[in-house]
Amino acid sequence: MNKIEYESLPDGSGFCAKCNGENIGEITFVKIGIDKLMIDHTFIDDHYPKTQIEFNLVSRVVKLARIQHRKILTISPSAQEVFTGHPEFDDVRFINSR
Repeated sequence: MNKIEYESLPDGSGFCAKCNGENIGEITFVKIGIDKLMIDHTFIDDHYPKTQIEFNLVSRVVKLARIQHRKILTISPSAQEVFTGHPEFDDVRFINSR
């Protein structure tokens, strides 16, 4: 499999995963006030390893939230699943359901 690269979306509303220049995954968020991000959408092409790409995309949003001192809400079921399985992200969860 070819290398998957990650980059910010041009408008700053999320991140995408690319393989050979083709967009194979995406996560988007909306800024809420000065202290929150809401992940509203995730997409991974069915031909790629969903779990690892989702984790990498969520990790990028988590890193951004930490830099900007924001908490994260998720309405994307896929992103919520990643958060549930990774307690290392609890510091940026807006509502910690553990």
